[in-house]
Amino acid sequence: MIKRVSVALLVMALATSCVSKKVFKDLEDKYANLKKENRTMADENAALTAEKNKLDLQGKNLQAELDKTKAERDKLAADYAATQSTLDNLKKSYAALEKDSSSALDANVKKNRELLAQLEAKEKALAAEQERLNKLKTELQDRSARVNELESKIAAQEAGLTALKDKLSKALNSFEGKGLTVEQKNGKVYVSMENKLLFGSGSWIVGAEGKKAVTEVAKVLADNPEITVLIEGHTDNVPYAGNDQISNNWDLSTKRATAIVAIIKDNKKVDPRNLTAAGRGEFAPVASNDTAEGKSKNRRIEIILTPKLDEISKLLNDL
Repeated sequence: MIKRVSVALLVMALATSCVSKKVFKDLEDKYANLKKENRTMADENAALTAEKNKLDLQGKNLQAELDKTKAERDKLAADYAATQSTLDNLKKSYAALEKDSSSALDANVKKNRELLAQLEAKEKALAAEQERLNKLKTELQDRSARVNELESKIAAQEAGLTALKDKLSKALNSFEGKGLTVEQKNGKVYVSMENKLLFGSGSWIVGAEGKKAVTEVAKVLADNPEITVLIEGHTDNVPYAGNDQISNNWDLSTKRATAIVAIIKDNKKVDPRNLTAAGRGEFAPVASNDTAEGKSKNRRIEIILTPKLDEISKLLNDL
């Protein structure tokens, strides 16, 4: 509107060339002021438009918040109604329970008494079981002590056997390679002598070299009176074909074992009660009788040294 007025005034001014310079200058100033006022109003209009847009956005946000608040209010109202209904039901249930409380209390008292009786019975059973466990624990400790003692004695006995084997090996060292071996196994010491060291064919008379070997064994036995000695005679499977004094290999093996016992017994420090002679004949071979070498190994005397097991047997029986 202002713009149109300004243009009209300018046209009139130009149309009336007879207008004075003062009037023209005033018109020109008014025109400049109007332009300035127009720009100011345009700026204000833009600011107002921006403010309007901002207010519109805030209005939308407030509307959304309002809608959200209404939804929450409706939910709370529904929850309140449900809670109120639950409360009413609880009140009814409480009233029913209160009405029956006397009978329920009596039933609970009876049940509690039963539970207490069961508890007392279980406590007694637990005490009895604990007493039994304590007794078993004591027995286990005693048995463990006896086992430890037994293991100690067995270890000492094993060490003693090793020492005995070493003494025999040293004493019989000069007979090495002559059919004599010393071996420790199964808690015993075995001195094995082939017949070629001890006897002639079909004979039970011990030769000079064999007698020396047996005498050395006797010396070691004299220093170990707690050792029991089993002397076993063995033959090959060739039937005995000698004189009438011997009927078979079994007789021959027994006579040979007895001959070894006699030599050992000549050492007065050896207790004869520790000596046993036994004939095994051909029935405990250590090699095949199909070869000459095997037969030679089977024709032998075995001196089996066993420590006395009285203390160990007693400990075993006590376990």
